[in-house]
Amino acid sequence: MGQCLCRKWFQCRPPRLLMLGLDGTGKTTCLYRLKLNKTVQTIPTIGFNEETIATNRGQSFVIWDIGFHDRLRQLWHHYYYNTAGIIYVVDSADKERLAEARELLFSILQAPELSHGTPVLVLANKQDLEGSFHLTKLTDELQLHKLVANPWHIQGACARTGDGLHEGLDELSRMIREFNRR
Repeated sequence: MGQCLCRKWFQCRPPRLLMLGLDGTGKTTCLYRLKLNKTVQTIPTIGFNEETIATNRGQSFVIWDIGFHDRLRQLWHHYYYNTAGIIYVVDSADKERLAEARELLFSILQAPELSHGTPVLVLANKQDLEGSFHLTKLTDELQLHKLVANPWHIQGACARTGDGLHEGLDELSRMIREFNRR
């Protein structure tokens, strides 16, 4: 009987999303804006934050916001298994680190667990800052059109105000449903 309950519990758990990106992009601020609908003062994530978030359409996800520290990045691959989607957060005003952000995204998506169609939401955070890249320019700079194995969507966002966060999560939810139908 214990096995039956355990199996059923796993089937009922919301799908897991990983929130990844360079340090300082606003991952934790995005997570807690989605969870609490308010801006929370954050510090650099040393380990990870895990929260269950509901979309505007009633779908729930468990989002893992994993820190960027060197030692943690070496462990990211342990979280890839059974991941329904990736939320990749980019600081759209940090022009100097866009090449590094692109390289990190493509290296993440080369993992065998993610390379065969795991949907990707690119959250272009900090759109409220002067000089931030427009989504078209960010798409080109990140070379998102080269992502042919993974469906993707880029969403402009501002974690401090919440603009674009729920819309992006709704779009990721749609891509995950479509992926699961195939």
